[in-house]
Amino acid sequence: MRAPVALALVLSSLALFGCDSLRRGANPEVPLWAKRPGGVLSVARVDPLTIDSRMVDEPFEKGRPALDVSRARLFVGSSDRGLYAIHAQDGSTLWRFETLGAVQCEPLYDPAEDVVYFGSHDGSLYKVAAADGALKWRFMSAAEIERKPVLDGGTLYFANANDTVIAVDPASGKMKWNQRRAPIGGMSVAGYAGVTVSDGHVYTAFSDGHVMAYDAKDGAELWSPVDLSAESEQSLGSQIPKYFDVDTTPVVDRIAAGPVVYVASYSSGVFALDADTGVRVWANERATGVTELVLWTQAAHKPRDGGPTVPARKILMAASGTTGLWGLEPEEGTEIWRKTLPEGGVSSPVPIAGAMLVSTTRY
Repeated sequence: MRAPVALALVLSSLALFGCDSLRRGANPEVPLWAKRPGGVLSVARVDPLTIDSRMVDEPFEKGRPALDVSRARLFVGSSDRGLYAIHAQDGSTLWRFETLGAVQCEPLYDPAEDVVYFGSHDGSLYKVAAADGALKWRFMSAAEIERKPVLDGGTLYFANANDTVIAVDPASGKMKWNQRRAPIGGMSVAGYAGVTVSDGHVYTAFSDGHVMAYDAKDGAELWSPVDLSAESEQSLGSQIPKYFDVDTTPVVDRIAAGPVVYVASYSSGVFALDADTGVRVWANERATGVTELVLWTQAAHKPRDGGPTVPARKILMAASGTTGLWGLEPEEGTEIWRKTLPEGGVSSPVPIAGAMLVSTTRY
């Protein structure tokens, strides 16, 4: 269990602290490491992190860190029930905060206050001082918190595994509002959607297949509930879908049709919904089994070898453990490319040095 956490720290440290000059020269069409394998993704050091005696029964580490670039620190959780603060240059542990459950949540570092927000499988959201790990407050939500919280406009938003969205005051930890949908019966996919906040809207999705938009101030519903499970039932005819989940954290974008929200239903495919009304803009029903969405963007740039300016580009990346890694055209949802992956789970793609870094459970 140690290696995945240690490796994530090393790659993240290199990407943000050791490769600034390389990153500035990166060509998204041909990543630097394609010609110079040691230039970007070389491993500088590996430091064991997880305390074996304190591990809980988790099949793998998610261990995605939050970064404090100015102070060369990173913050990462572990299945040993702790959140670690690590010095990025030498890998030393600055402090460790103990919880009552595995910490698989990506932390949120707030440089303005120099604090870290993170969730635990003990059902609580924590706010701790980044300098020494001192507890500021703890909010008990009664279900695991794995998705990264969002801080926007003086409010902290997060979701838990019990189909609940919660808004709290970041100063006091007191709840401002919450919304919950009752889970449906039957099987569901492990994991759940996080929240995205944009233009006063809080977007999220639930295990019953519904996608919702709430008012960021008071939690009032801004859409009529959008039921993507109904899309799956229509496409399958008399066959009842095995999974209804929409476990992808919504991704906000603007296309020619206007502002949209991208979401993926496990059984129904990937959708673009109108950000103001929830009306469907397009759907790709072939991209099923998707659990993570990432919008990759590339600014217009001059090619390294000369020639005309390469125009700006966007590709919606959809990661599926069953149908592979997809690159979709954001305007219409059509397939640009697809890569088959080993059977099993797949991580969220991470843009790095002009390429996409992705890991799978099998390899």
